[in-house]
Amino acid sequence: MTDNSANLSVDVGAVLVTGGAGYIGSHTVRSLRATGRDVVVLDTLELGSKEAVLDAPLVVGDIADRGLVTAICNDYNVTQVVHFAAYKNVGESMQHPGKYFRNNVANTAELIEACLAAQVKQFVFSSSCSVYGTPSAVPVTEDAPLSPESVYAQTKAMVETMLHWYGVTNDLRYVSLRYFNAAGASLDARIGENWNYTQNLIPLAMRAMLLEGQRLKVFGDDYGTPDGSCIRDYIHVEDLANAHVKSLEYLAKGRPSVELNVGTGTGSSVLEVIKAAEAAGSRSVPHDIVDRRAGDPVSVYAAPASAEQTLGWTAEHDLEAIVQTAYQWHLSQVERGE
Repeated sequence: MTDNSANLSVDVGAVLVTGGAGYIGSHTVRSLRATGRDVVVLDTLELGSKEAVLDAPLVVGDIADRGLVTAICNDYNVTQVVHFAAYKNVGESMQHPGKYFRNNVANTAELIEACLAAQVKQFVFSSSCSVYGTPSAVPVTEDAPLSPESVYAQTKAMVETMLHWYGVTNDLRYVSLRYFNAAGASLDARIGENWNYTQNLIPLAMRAMLLEGQRLKVFGDDYGTPDGSCIRDYIHVEDLANAHVKSLEYLAKGRPSVELNVGTGTGSSVLEVIKAAEAAGSRSVPHDIVDRRAGDPVSVYAAPASAEQTLGWTAEHDLEAIVQTAYQWHLSQVERGE
């Protein structure tokens, strides 16, 4: 494919961000606006917050509404899409698989069709490292076999497959970003992750720290790791947002479709995260060790070299910065009574 990197247009159109009122979406919208890009957000607000969108226009609606999506693309001169809108609770996906297949897969097909109808053929997809399942080796590289172990993970793998075939049949170009564990909040504490809508470790640790009567569950302390708890790759949400900005720039230069791991390359254990949270808040995180959770890999962290080489992107914030920004965000919400 021709490399048009020297001819990147200064008048590139707007970006449609689906799910842009959610946690990662709102940070990405803000990062895009900081670069001067025009952005329009499409979100049902089922799990998002209109306040998190800040200064970008918000359309409340569903990605499966083809007429609405096509109209948005035409009305706002959309040339690129970042697609976050999806359900992402692993446990819920195993209890209600139809909900996940309908929303995450079927509705994404409707979104893509609507975008193609408006001649929008550049797509950044919010994928997940869960597509690898339990990896046979770490750090995980992009050529590791895909082996989803939940309905949620399977939906991400299915959308990646769809994107490939839309690329073959309709010249769609895409970047699938396989996230590791997004965490933290904006550096100015304006937006962050709502602990009422998540099963992620860091916000739940903050909730246990800041609210009376809350305790964090640690699923197992008998793994073959230095402290017995699982190891994951935690990436600051602002670094992750920047990866989306870089991906859009990459596509605007005419570059070919690609799947990329987005992580730090450093693994941190659950107990290390708890200690970091306690240091940030100068107080303890009440927690209980409970039985292992079925399907939890012992250790998963990224090999981020491909993202660095392909996008010119690298993570800038470490675990200390992640938990510090998360603490400041959650503390501000408690002080506001939210």
